Amino acid sequence: MDIHIIDKTFVPFISAAKINERVSELAATINRDYAGKKPLVIGILNGSFIFAADLFRLLTIEAEISFIKLASYKGTSSTGNVVTAIGMEENLKDRHVIIVEDIIDTGKTLHAFMPEIMNRQPASVKIATFLSKPDALKYDVKADYCAFEIENKFVLGYGMDYDGLGRNIPELYVLKEN
Repeated sequence: MDIHIIDKTFVPFISAAKINERVSELAATINRDYAGKKPLVIGILNGSFIFAADLFRLLTIEAEISFIKLASYKGTSSTGNVVTAIGMEENLKDRHVIIVEDIIDTGKTLHAFMPEIMNRQPASVKIATFLSKPDALKYDVKADYCAFEIENKFVLGYGMDYDGLGRNIPELYVLKEN
């Protein structure tokens, strides 16, 4: 069933069942990779909050979670500017860090954020993303854990929005082509 938000129509893309299956698989991999390491999971707000929560709930290892707000989107396209609205207080020195993103599009957000993370001298840094758009990538940013690689299309749901709306939809929808 199509969804109408503001002036756009979105069509079903990835089911909630398929999303849950992939998040479970990623969590199992992270549980194996980080056994005995007690990582700090850093979710990037706003988009990653649902993915970060679902992933974190499935971790059976000792882990902590924190959030930072970075933004570069307005409407359906990136503004090109990365804005940090909420900082991070945790000490990262010698910690294993997993950065959780909703989507790696051009890669600019993570490219701009990674030097700040690395300056804090973590033991390791890995990136977990719900979605990756390889065709849109403009910066050398690679996810270590990726639920889905998709075409360069605008998506909605599972934490991702169109001008603030649609984040609460449990499935993933894609902008309908005219």
